[in-house]
Amino acid sequence: MKVFIAGSSGLVGSALVRKFNKISKYEVLTSKSIDLDLRNPEAVFDFFAEHKPQVVIDAAAKVGGIHANATYPVEFLIENTEIQINLFSAAHKFQCEKLVFLSSSCVYPKDCPQPIKESFLLTGPLEITNQAYAIAKIAGMKLVESYRNQYQKKWISAMPTNLFGPNDNFSKDNSHVLPAMIRKFHDAKIKNEFVQLWGDGTAKREFLHVDDLAEAVEFLIDNYDSDEAINIGAGKDISILELANLISEIVGYKGSIKWDTSKPNGTPRKLLDTSKINSLGWSPKISLTEGITTTYEWFLGEINKNNSTIKL
Repeated sequence: MKVFIAGSSGLVGSALVRKFNKISKYEVLTSKSIDLDLRNPEAVFDFFAEHKPQVVIDAAAKVGGIHANATYPVEFLIENTEIQINLFSAAHKFQCEKLVFLSSSCVYPKDCPQPIKESFLLTGPLEITNQAYAIAKIAGMKLVESYRNQYQKKWISAMPTNLFGPNDNFSKDNSHVLPAMIRKFHDAKIKNEFVQLWGDGTAKREFLHVDDLAEAVEFLIDNYDSDEAINIGAGKDISILELANLISEIVGYKGSIKWDTSKPNGTPRKLLDTSKINSLGWSPKISLTEGITTTYEWFLGEINKNNSTIKL
């Protein structure tokens, strides 16, 4: 069975490639962005016409942290919407049996009751700092739902929590909080400097290793078929202050941490209710400490390569 992993060079896509390459019943199709521009409908349709995938996993997206989302809302809204429309239209035309759309936990309202149930979607205002990205993802989820209802597709949407792992973005300007901290603490350790972080550290976040997500996607393809999107998470969260201390310890940083309280915290708390996927028989296997440790080891290996493609 041919499975097309859109966004195969990114954090999520590369984990999916690692996972599905190990499953004998699948033939994995990938196409890096330099070869296939998913924003170009003609190019996407040509790709589907040539390769005829039976399963599509949409892990392609323009992503970034608070700074990137606040700076480029137009690009986040337009480019993500274009990618979704093109992929879904091609998957429909070429009769793909299954499609998994990977949304994001940021689609939920800013002040959601915790933990966040799937039914809380569209029950309140979004977090303003990533509103454009969230609206694009909500549009994708509603499009999957519409294809199911209008054309009886066995397509599903899933909302992963905050992800991390190998092939993450460690850029100073547009990375997410966990890889950004790894980079900051590593650089400060090397340069013997202090670390400055945004906010006051009270916000709480949930983190899932990307290899656990890949396991969950493969599990859902075989075990889930519903109009309602499904949460994928670790089932527990940690404050940003606690995360900073944990990463500091793993990196071996001995200096001081300064909090810039003039910068936003983002959503106060974001913990997914994972009871639905847990009840189906899936749960994560990689602990936060183990995941950060192996991610930092990967980071060190990459920066020591002469031909590293790590985003710094």
